[in-house]
Amino acid sequence: MDLSSFVILQAGHIERFTWGRVQLSNLGRSLNATWAQTYSKGHKFTKRGEMMVDSGATAKGGPTVDILREKDDDRSYASGGWKSEDRRLSCGYSSFRGKRASMEDFFDVKTSKINGQTVCMFGIFDGHGGSRAAEFLKEHLFENLMKHPQFLTNTKLAISETYQQTDMDFLESEKDTFRDDGSTASAAVLVGNHLYVANVGDSRTVISKAGKAIPLSEDHKPNRSDERKRIESAGGVIMWAGTWRVGGVLAMSRAFGNRMLKQFVVAEPEIQDQEIDAEFELLVLASDGLWDVVPNEDAVSIARTEEEPEAAAQKLTEAAFSRGSADNITCIVVKFHHEKADPTPFQPSQSRSQPSQFPSPTPSQPQTSTSQSQPHQPQPQPEPEPEPEPEPEPEPEPEPEPEPEPEPEPQPQHQHQTLTSQSQPETETSQSQSQSQPQPRPQPQKQNQPHHD
Repeated sequence: MDLSSFVILQAGHIERFTWGRVQLSNLGRSLNATWAQTYSKGHKFTKRGEMMVDSGATAKGGPTVDILREKDDDRSYASGGWKSEDRRLSCGYSSFRGKRASMEDFFDVKTSKINGQTVCMFGIFDGHGGSRAAEFLKEHLFENLMKHPQFLTNTKLAISETYQQTDMDFLESEKDTFRDDGSTASAAVLVGNHLYVANVGDSRTVISKAGKAIPLSEDHKPNRSDERKRIESAGGVIMWAGTWRVGGVLAMSRAFGNRMLKQFVVAEPEIQDQEIDAEFELLVLASDGLWDVVPNEDAVSIARTEEEPEAAAQKLTEAAFSRGSADNITCIVVKFHHEKADPTPFQPSQSRSQPSQFPSPTPSQPQTSTSQSQPHQPQPQPEPEPEPEPEPEPEPEPEPEPEPEPEPEPQPQHQHQTLTSQSQPETETSQSQSQSQPQPRPQPQKQNQPHHD
């Protein structure tokens, strides 16, 4: 035969022959085979069964989050967590190989500051037909996004163009190979208080808002009416092979890679954006290894039972595995701390390392302390306060002056007696002293007025 390659589709198997090279993949329920063996010129090559996670390397656009990794001996499991400096955001992840012979799930968590704006990025990349595409996305997708000139000014456009450009970069890097693997990409990008969720493939992002599970992405499946119409209008065919597949091969309608189906299987993302408010509780990103067996509502309710996001992510992977998931299982849980955000930045920051960032509370505390010490000083002040009171006392004097003209002299004598009685207790007016000592002086004046009458 003069064909460089040909494909035989038989009983759930694909046999691709390319110049003496034979690749067998048991499709099972999807293109992600439970086992895969590659033969080339009589030699047998087996896939690596290892897990690649964020290395914590510094990104050019800003520092990359250094995730503390916890893995078992055969590198098939990883978990960890991270908290922002202001304690308003925390995330945890858990990735489990599960029943698969190899690990094709990858994830990435990055945070940076671009032109003074805080940016956080979370991504799930589920590979199929191999792990090269998913690994490439982990290494390059967010790096390329941060380099986009309109990342802050037009984030939606930047995400869309970065997705498609990264897909082209991957295909270019694999042009001299015989591989035809691909990957999904579900990413959540936080720019300040604005959330962008971009999805390609059947990984999914769900948010809990006021206790309600709300999907922020829709799986790209060939049986979606809009996706089926798009593929068929481009000349593609949707066939049933255990499930609906593009060309009878791929069980998703959009993906990175997949060179042979690139005309139909595009990497253009669907993007949703929302403003973060007080009702936003948590975010769950996961591969289909979780979503195939755990509904959105169950995932949110499970994640809400755990305070720490890492514990929530671990509980989700355990739930998916116990419910019979046969795929790799990877999820990221992001929690928003609205109520704790206001007090916590002040208390720890004052006691730890940055008291100068919050100057407003520091002067208010000495003000309260001084206000407590000042009451000791005004206590002697009530004594001089009655001293100026005799000055208004002459004000009633003009009233008696015009009335008793025949006896003007005794009136001032009684007034002087009351004044001297306060300083000399030996006078006969002892009763007036008992009345004037506990009370202010206006009362003895009222007693003098009836004498004038």
